Formats: sequence, structure tokens, C-alpha cells
Amino acid sequence: MGDLDRIFSVLGEVRHRLVRIALVLGPLFGATILFELRPFTFDLFGVPIPLAYPWPSPFYNITAQVFDAMVATMLPPGVTLLNLGVGDSVLVQMEIGLLLTAIFGMPWVVHEIGAFLVPALRKNERLLLRQVGIPATVLFAFGTGIGIFFLTPFTFRLLFRYVAAMQLAPVLGVQDFVTFALLYSLAFGVVFELPVFVYSLTRLGVVRAGAWRKHWRGAVIASLVFGMIVTPDNSGITMILIAAPMIALYLGGAYFAGRWERRSSRGEPPRIAVGAG
Repeated sequence: MGDLDRIFSVLGEVRHRLVRIALVLGPLFGATILFELRPFTFDLFGVPIPLAYPWPSPFYNITAQVFDAMVATMLPPGVTLLNLGVGDSVLVQMEIGLLLTAIFGMPWVVHEIGAFLVPALRKNERLLLRQVGIPATVLFAFGTGIGIFFLTPFTFRLLFRYVAAMQLAPVLGVQDFVTFALLYSLAFGVVFELPVFVYSLTRLGVVRAGAWRKHWRGAVIASLVFGMIVTPDNSGITMILIAAPMIALYLGGAYFAGRWERRSSRGEPPRIAVGAG
């Protein structure tokens, strides 16, 4: 098989995987914007169990229900949301629908990406991928949950205290609210992946553990820059709230990477030997 044939073969496999992903994510996204969840209670041996069933509703749909929950959870009392643009409400539903689709469809996306990459990986790389897969998923979900239920509401309360101190009207554009809440919450999910990234690069022999400790100052600066980029406000407070846990997680990943490297240097057989397979 020539080089051109290999390229077309890889592109064909990519197209096949993308089609399989679209066949799952497309209906998921459609369900979020075309149906609402109507609650009901199922009685099981005298124990009421709250459940919900989908019902066609293109306007007050699942995304609108999630939006109501975001407002109730994240915003302090008294804040008024404004629909500043004609299509803001539609864009808000689309953004929330895409987020829900990404969350619920992520296991399938990861499965398809893994199925595409595994044949090209070495044995040690496949083993590492299996070992860090569950911790990475748990850390992402944990970080996103902290962002949604704790840090994002705390940030809104803190910022609107400045609004109250200046005796300004507590109003916020609905598009600004949803964009800030989603980006800010997802940023914490990404930040919590940092220890896995640091540890994996050391396990694969790409970066020595000592390099993580040596360049901690650069990590601090990179954390501040990342916080500045992902937070859509100019206060600086949100940047610090992102950067502080990011620095701590970086140091935690460096610690576990160093512990694994010290164990390997003492002659204990590592679980993964770089270059094997």
C-alpha cells in the first residue's frame, strides 16, 4: 500500500468515526431543543420515586428547563436578566443544548476516538490510556460540578456585591450570563484534568518529574494566562479563582509524577515501560 493509499484509508476511517459520532450526537441535540421533561412520581413498595418523561415542546424545552435551574442556582436574588438581542433567547437554548449534548454524548465520543487511535498505539500507551481514562472522566465531572454548584454562584454573588456597593441596578444580559456560566464552569472541568496530563507525560517518559518542579514559575504564569483567556469578564477576580486551583492541581500532578519516578528508579517494576509493545 502506497503513502497515498494509506492517507485515503486514514481519512476514510476518520469519516466513518465522525458519521458514527454524528448519528448519536444529532438525535441527542434534537431531543434537548424539541422536548421537555415532565415530572411524575412512581410508587415502588410505598417509596415515591421522582421520574420524568419526554414531551414534545419546541419552546419550553429541556434547555429552557436547564436555564431556569441555572438562574435559580447561580444568580443572587434580585438580579434581572434582559434579552438584549432579538435572537439571544434562541442562541442561549442552542448553547445549553450543545453543552448537554457534549456531556451526555462524551462517552460515545471517547469510545470512537479510542477505537480510532488504539491500533496506532504501543502496548504501554494503550495500557496508560485505560488506566487514566476513568480518573480523567471523574476529575472532569468533579471539576465541572464544583464550577456549576459552588464557584460560579460564588463568583456571581461576589461580583454583584460590587454592583450593590455602587448602587447600580443589578441587571445582566441573558447571553452574557449563559456564556459566562458555561465557560466558567467548563473551565474548572478542564483545569481538573491537569494532574492527569502531568502524570501521563511523566509515565510515558516525555517529561521528567524534576522538570515539572523546576518550571513551577512558568506554570503559575500559564495558569494566570489561562484564567484570563477563559473568563469572559475583565475583573481579574475570576482569573484568580481559576488560576489558584490550577496551580494546586499542577503541583499535585508533579508530586505523583515524582513519586512514580522515584519508585521506578528504586528498581520496582513500573506498570508501564516506555517503548514496550
